[in-house]
This record gives sequence, structure tokens and C-alpha cells, in this order.
Amino acid sequence: MVSAMVFSFSLCCLPNKHQQYYGSRLESTCDLQTSAACSLPCRPMPKSAIEALNLVHPEVTKRFSRHSYPERLSYCSHLKIARFFGCGLPVPEKLQGCRILDLGSGSGRDCYALSKLVGETGHVTGIDMTEELILVSRKYISYHQEKFGFEKPNTTFLQGYMEKLTAAGVENDSMDIIVSNCVICLCPDKKTVLREAYKVLKEGGELYYSDMYASNVVPDHLKEDSVLWGEGMGGSLYWRDFISLVQEVGFSTPHLISASHIEVHNCELKKKAGDISYASGTYRLFKLPKKLEMSSGIVTYKGTVPDYPCQLEFDSSHCFKKDVALQVDGEMAAILQCSRFSPDFCIQKYGHLSPFLLADNLGSSVKQCSKTGKAPGGCGET
Repeated sequence: MVSAMVFSFSLCCLPNKHQQYYGSRLESTCDLQTSAACSLPCRPMPKSAIEALNLVHPEVTKRFSRHSYPERLSYCSHLKIARFFGCGLPVPEKLQGCRILDLGSGSGRDCYALSKLVGETGHVTGIDMTEELILVSRKYISYHQEKFGFEKPNTTFLQGYMEKLTAAGVENDSMDIIVSNCVICLCPDKKTVLREAYKVLKEGGELYYSDMYASNVVPDHLKEDSVLWGEGMGGSLYWRDFISLVQEVGFSTPHLISASHIEVHNCELKKKAGDISYASGTYRLFKLPKKLEMSSGIVTYKGTVPDYPCQLEFDSSHCFKKDVALQVDGEMAAILQCSRFSPDFCIQKYGHLSPFLLADNLGSSVKQCSKTGKAPGGCGET
């Protein structure tokens, strides 16, 4: 049986020589030459996500992944999953009622877990180009509807390419969130993929995904190597180019959530890669209104996001603690104001930072009445 990642990777429009690598070389997950497929979440998943994954039908899980291995056995057995392909497990916060699109849905494991988290008022759409996996995914729609106690199904699976989302049946401005697990690095035309994602997101919507990144620009001769491409190494973007590319498309600045080094096990591939190293990273980026005036501000988290009553680790640089005011730049203030997180924050925006407003929020004061540096109580004294 060909592995699920092979199917998911073929989601994008690949040259034939790269497709041959998936069909003939990768017969199981153990054939991969890097640790990209072995990455586990750098941050603990919330209990609700773990419970949702445990409810996914065993056949869907089996088709999604194969071959557990000792050092991760306890983690994997707890989630009812074996070693899985991809470089992360993209499960963003606050999904209730959201419309989600999964790029490279494979057999539907993540889609079904997410469908439990969005609830009956939400909806999850998975897209994959492989007919076999689409059929497997659709086979268990009724099963999960009944398992979750929903009156009607809340999942749809489309066969198509992520470079052509509209043609596959995904409407523009229709999605609250797009997730993806290590497939964009295998698509030659990444700009088109990102443009399509941008088009189908609503204003305030989020692209939340994991992928492989390179420490330097990958030269063209490495991109032509089918093995390197199949491992994600040939198609990985230089991480700084990724930031420029998504902003050129129209997204906000990408916010890095987690990252881990990718080890190349094969000595020949190491030699080919030279001084280029690789890492997996999970980013979140938003589609903000084009004419939005961005001004910095002070935000206070209310503690209302499910599973995060005390603090919300929004990314690696922003940790919002309940009832603690935090100064943020204009773009972050806009993200919190325009996204699904708006009800969870008190946002006080300003054009220029007032020293009085900052002092009030910091609760600080200077007990000194003039440049003379006289002690308190000296004001007006003779």
C-alpha cells in the first residue's frame, strides 16, 4: 500500500519525474530520508484536539499513516496514530463554528478531527487530487457524523489541485481558516497556491500551516533532483523568501508558532545539500482588510478562548496572559481586531503612544517633582 503522504504530496501539479519518485521509491514512510515526517508538535495539543483525534475511524487513521517506532510509541499510541507524514499537526485555537479548508487532506484524518472541533455549526472541506483517498475519506462521512452526534454531516471532500481551488469548487471569500501539513514545499508554483488560498479566505481569515524551510536559497540543480524534491528538500523555500512571498500575495506578516530542525539521514543527500540546512516550521498569517488603518495599541486577553483560560500563546513572540495589558504593534492589533479572536480581547488603539496611557497600564509612577531630583513632599516647600 502506498503511503498517505505520497497521495497528499501528489495534490499539487508536479512534473512527471517527481511523481515517479513517489510511486516507485516511497513504498512506506520508512523510505523517507529525513526526519520531516517524524516531527511532533513543539507545543502540547489541547485536550479537545487529542480527544477528537482519538475518535477518528481506525481505517482513516491507518490510511493516513503507517509504522510506529519506539521513541514516539507512547505519544502515538495515546493519539491512536502511528508515525505520520508531514512536519506538524496544524490545529489552531477557537474553531467552533468555523469553515475550514485542509490542503492535502489525504484520507481525511485531520479533517475529521477538525470537524469535531468546529461542531455542528462549522464545516470542514478537504481537497486532494488522489481519487483513492477521496473515496476513502467520503466513505466515513456518515460514521463520523453519528460518532460526533451531529444531525447532519459537516465535512466535504473535493478532488482537485490546490493551485486551482476555485475550479475544484471552493468559493472565494468562503473560508475562515486554511490548514496544511507539509505539502506546499512540494508544489513548484507556490505563489499560485498562496494566491488561491488568499482568494478563498474571508477577510480576517487565517492560513495556519506547517512546512519545510531552507536556511539558504535552494539552487536550481537541486530542484531538478527527484529524490531531493520528493523529500521536500528540493522544493523548500528559503525562509526569508517565504516571508516576502506571502506579503507580496497580500497576507500579513507570518507569525512563527513552532519550529524544529530536520535531520537528513542519508549521507548522499547530505552531500548534495551542502551547507543548506532544513527546518520544519508552523506559521500563522492573516488576510486583513486592504484599507484598514493600522495603529499600535494595548490589548488585554479575557481568557475566553476554549482550552486557554489562563494564557494564549499566539505565536513564539506573543503570549497573552489573562487580564494583563500588553503593548502590540499596529499589525498585531489589526489581526486581533479583525479575526475570530476579536471578542476575546479588549483592544485600545492609538496613533501615537501616550506616556500617560502607558503609565496607567504599567501602573508605574516616579516620585520626583522636578529636575532638581528633590524627594517626595518637596513640591511647594520653601
